[in-house]
Amino acid sequence: MATKARENHREDVAGRANVEDTPELLAYYDELERLEAGALWTVANKIEPWQPKSSSVPVLWRYEDLRAHVLRSVELVSPEKAGRRVIYLNNPGRRDHAAAVGWLYSGLQVMHPGEVASAHAHSASALRFIMEGEGAYTIVDGHKMTLGANDFVLTPNGTWHEHGVSSDGTPCIWQDGLDIPLVNTLEANFYVVHPDLQQSVGYPVDDMTHTWGSPGLRPAGAEWSKGYSPLLKYEWGPTYEALQRYGKATDGSPYDGVLMNYVNPVTGGPVMQTIGASMQMLRPGESTRAHRHTGSFIYQVAKGSGYSIIDGKRFDWKERDIFCVPSWAWHEHVNASASEDACLFTFNDLPVMQALGLYREEAFGDNGGRQPLVS
Repeated sequence: MATKARENHREDVAGRANVEDTPELLAYYDELERLEAGALWTVANKIEPWQPKSSSVPVLWRYEDLRAHVLRSVELVSPEKAGRRVIYLNNPGRRDHAAAVGWLYSGLQVMHPGEVASAHAHSASALRFIMEGEGAYTIVDGHKMTLGANDFVLTPNGTWHEHGVSSDGTPCIWQDGLDIPLVNTLEANFYVVHPDLQQSVGYPVDDMTHTWGSPGLRPAGAEWSKGYSPLLKYEWGPTYEALQRYGKATDGSPYDGVLMNYVNPVTGGPVMQTIGASMQMLRPGESTRAHRHTGSFIYQVAKGSGYSIIDGKRFDWKERDIFCVPSWAWHEHVNASASEDACLFTFNDLPVMQALGLYREEAFGDNGGRQPLVS
């Protein structure tokens, strides 16, 4: 009986597996398979690559293409039936995991005035970035936060949270970001619906912003020991002002322009244990140099227009568009305007990379730091 063909990732390089198949070895591999085992040297070069090989591909999701479909979902399903009325972003290389890039999930959620999604909690960490509309709010463990365009809000893992739009508001759309694929891969995800479906508001509205949102100041006697930021909402106005002020004092990064990280005001570290976030400003006409790093990034254009070159391919973007940069992909950004700045919001898995000692970065050394375009 013929022995079936088997994968054998040989490399004729010293120090790498390079075992040639023989009839005897192929029969041996069959015997190992029957014992739910295998020979490492047949797959070692595959599972230990020379450098990261992301299965994700760069993608640009145009808001003008998606918006009508997001709004149409309101006619098709109710929040009660859907749980959350979301159109998720599906990377062609990560469809088995419903991931936008790497181990990060993202989607666009829509709610109409007067609608409230049921309160729930899960092991995955989550964030929301408001794209359009008025009257949106989020409640996290009894803390209610009012939300406007470009506001950034946390719903950390294990917290009760729900979203809604006030009856006097307008249709609202926001971007969701979660680490669902990561938590599922770790086989650690739990999900629970609040026993009352809605939670009570136990504090003054926007109390966490009033308590923790003053730069350089910490309320006397305030204690916080949880692994995520107590500043559950990061408002657009102060964020943009901070970027402008910082831009007057720095030349910025040659790779990211004027970039500021959203941080936990207690620790100075990332806002959540598995997800980091930042906002960067590209000044008029600014063109960054290319670099790459471990860690997956999802960008949303908060302001302006321009383009990014990712692994040699150009992606033109404008306000509200979303694009992703896979781990270890070369990328650079350009502000297309000669008179207006551009701002990019991003969330990423850098806290995981850094906590595990896996972060690595490299500059593009040729062509003055700019990538050649590929067809």
